[in-house]
Amino acid sequence: MSRGLNKVMLIGNLGRDPEMRYTPSGRPVTSFTMGVTSTWHDAEGDRREQTEWFNIIAWSGLAEVCNQYLRKGQRAYIEGRLQTRRWQDNSGQERSAIEVVAREMIMLDDSRGGNGASYTEGTPNEEQSLPE
Repeated sequence: MSRGLNKVMLIGNLGRDPEMRYTPSGRPVTSFTMGVTSTWHDAEGDRREQTEWFNIIAWSGLAEVCNQYLRKGQRAYIEGRLQTRRWQDNSGQERSAIEVVAREMIMLDDSRGGNGASYTEGTPNEEQSLPE
């Protein structure tokens, strides 16, 4: 049996504060955007940069942690998988969006003492505690 791989690792800055909502069954889901900037030098030696924006979705306990501790502009590591979401808009047009479903989040510059705190699939890792 062959196995596939769908894994994304991003380090970037949040483009907006996380927004948490609940599914009809009461499961928390948090969404936010993350900008990842690449830099290079062109043929003339001038520095160039380009920022790619990603839509991030976190579920359950990880959703709650992201909503509570992440803020716009903050640097973080997100690991997860790509997912394509499809829907029909009000005019009946088919729409789609590619999202990153987060499995792990590491705060890289939390000013509240959580620098490097890692959270996986909704729960803090056993060796880590929540920042105060």
